[in-house]
Amino acid sequence: MIQEFRLPDLGEGLPEAELVQWLVAEGDRVTLNQTIAEVETAKAVVELPSPHAGVVQVLHAAAGDVVEVGAPLISFDVGAGEPGSPAAPHASSTAGDEPGAGDAVATDAPADDAAGPNLVGYGAAPRSGNRPRRRPRIAASASPSPAADTALLSVAPHDDIRLVETVEQLQERPRSTPPVRKLAKDLGVDIALVEGTGQGGLITRDDVRTYAETTTRVAEPVKSSPARDAAHTSETRIPIRGVRKHTAEAMVRSAFTAPHVTVFLTVDVTETTELVASLREDRSLADHRIGVLAVAAKAVCLALRRHPTLNSRWDGESGEIVQYHGVHLGIAAATERGLVVPNIRDADRMTLPALADAIRDLATTARAGKTSPEAMRGGTFSITNVGVFGVDAGTPILNPGEAGILALGAVRRQPWEHRGQIALRDVVTLALSFDHRLVDGEQGSRFLADVGAVLREPGRAMLLA
Repeated sequence: MIQEFRLPDLGEGLPEAELVQWLVAEGDRVTLNQTIAEVETAKAVVELPSPHAGVVQVLHAAAGDVVEVGAPLISFDVGAGEPGSPAAPHASSTAGDEPGAGDAVATDAPADDAAGPNLVGYGAAPRSGNRPRRRPRIAASASPSPAADTALLSVAPHDDIRLVETVEQLQERPRSTPPVRKLAKDLGVDIALVEGTGQGGLITRDDVRTYAETTTRVAEPVKSSPARDAAHTSETRIPIRGVRKHTAEAMVRSAFTAPHVTVFLTVDVTETTELVASLREDRSLADHRIGVLAVAAKAVCLALRRHPTLNSRWDGESGEIVQYHGVHLGIAAATERGLVVPNIRDADRMTLPALADAIRDLATTARAGKTSPEAMRGGTFSITNVGVFGVDAGTPILNPGEAGILALGAVRRQPWEHRGQIALRDVVTLALSFDHRLVDGEQGSRFLADVGAVLREPGRAMLLA
């Protein structure tokens, strides 16, 4: 019996997803909840678990394809026998011949599946210790087939790049992470030809870049005529999709919907940096890695209690201003796939060490491309730390649906007036952008002043708590 699995709504309300790669091939036997593919939405890379146990009959999309939610993704023969028995002929049954075969979740699954498929958004799928086998994309041999593209293989420096010569060497999927595979795709590199230098043979970004640079150098064509050179300007075209597409649409929507106002405040944060240094020397807090960003996050949470208009949103459809009772603090994170802003739930209830841990975990997960869709929704206020790039200030754009965003600049040691004299002090510039429909200039300025007061004198947090 053939069961068709359609791309489900991954819990984000997004209409489509890009298929990053298949982890199974036609003819492979899979078990319930086995990871069968990786898809990239506008917010995250998500692993799809199998909703059925059986034999893969048809893969309806290829890596790199953009698939709409509800479109056919993969078909299974769920009537196949135990491993080792031949799969049912594909022509014996089709998705259209079975009642309900077009549904995303079958209702007449075997008894073993009675509990229902464990799909994204319905709980974590159990992970198997063994990765599924994947069919090779390229098999380079002494006598390649006429259809094989051997141009790259013929010019590759065989002393520098190890070529795969047998099918057996390609049976296992190259060990790499989703961001590395995305980089390889953008650079036009077949990751199966890249030799990994990381731990256990893991392919790293440097491996992909080195391979791309080497093959580009050796495959560079002979100089043509000036007229030909003028007609073929050197350029790289990158499809606008995934996180970059989502970020662009969100920023345009925010910039042309909410009237932005940005105010700035430069603060002496020497006492904060001294506090951070002393906390890092405390052995009981050594594992928390408390930094200036964590202190700023705590200051924001405290200031939002006194200025709830900054922790609200404009609901134009109902004609209401919605004020939140808790702070879901978004932290902007730069990744290989673009800017993402996952949020820390109930940040206002956390201690400083807990906030520091949450920020660290959030950044690590985001850079690995594993931020969950749930973590990207429901933010109420955001912080962007431009100081890590050596930037003093900026005019950040609001996340759609939020009333405020704070940009934290670089902490610089510079001459500053202190107690009537000039001294070297640690100074930082804060920039607050807010929605002027919700927040008046006075409210925004007072909020920023309260945040600055905590950073100037961390002890003032006792007054705001």
